[in-house]
Amino acid sequence: MAKVFIDGEAGTTGLRIRERLEGRGDVSLISLEEDRRKDAGARRGAYGEADVAILCLPDDAAREAAASAGCRLIDASTAHRTAPGWVYGMPELPGAREQIAGARRVANVGCYATGAIAILRPLVDAGIVPADHGCVLTGVSGYTGGGKAAIAAHESGEAPDFSLYALRQDHKHLPEVMAHSGLRRKPLFQPAVANYAQGMVVQLHLHADLLPGEIAGHARIEACLRDFYRGDPFVSVVLPSDRIDPQRLNGTNRMEISVQGDGRGRLTIAAVLDNLGKGASGTAVQNLNLMIGAEETAGL
Repeated sequence: MAKVFIDGEAGTTGLRIRERLEGRGDVSLISLEEDRRKDAGARRGAYGEADVAILCLPDDAAREAAASAGCRLIDASTAHRTAPGWVYGMPELPGAREQIAGARRVANVGCYATGAIAILRPLVDAGIVPADHGCVLTGVSGYTGGGKAAIAAHESGEAPDFSLYALRQDHKHLPEVMAHSGLRRKPLFQPAVANYAQGMVVQLHLHADLLPGEIAGHARIEACLRDFYRGDPFVSVVLPSDRIDPQRLNGTNRMEISVQGDGRGRLTIAAVLDNLGKGASGTAVQNLNLMIGAEETAGL
């Protein structure tokens, strides 16, 4: 039985990880009483007892914890996603499952990055999208991805129903997208937040006639994605539809990718996922399963 400590279990991501692990016969959760969760000595003791600790902390606190923790780690923050010595925790990438299984330190993939990399990496690897192509990404997420302040603003009615942010092309997930998508040219990425709790869609917009190769368009891209994700337990390539609901996969660890377009070479590839599930807690549990030798789908 693997002993697991969730540091920050009272937060949005930590709570959902705990829910997925409670009741499992192969995992024993180490928990601190509420008044001891910020006690340095109590936390050190929990790290010392744990086989794996999952960090659900702000970036600076995650760096501080990682500097002294002796057990295996999964960091759900942004702090270590491009850091040396950390394995990137996106199991769908080539060879990643084996690397995660043997890793001491795993940096959980970000929510927007999950969708962006899931779309881009197969196309870049196949040479359909050149590594130096000028890619344009957009996305919208529920407000829970913004942390406590954003949640409070939306739930109190102070926040607008829809807003764009990261307008200076400085979204915090772009470094990991660059590191793991295969792109050499930084994409344009315009995220938005809407007035619903959770669920997201990430989109890549392309003109097929600007891509290399004799066969361009919907069928070629869809075939590439289907081949890349064939047999994957959580990622599916689905048929295009007239409407996409970003909340459709809420509460799951699934992601669905579809190729939309006009049939004449103007394309949008869309990835739908739960920003708190596949984009956070679900993948953290998936990574944990790989690290402790459990079934990858356990608890998911």
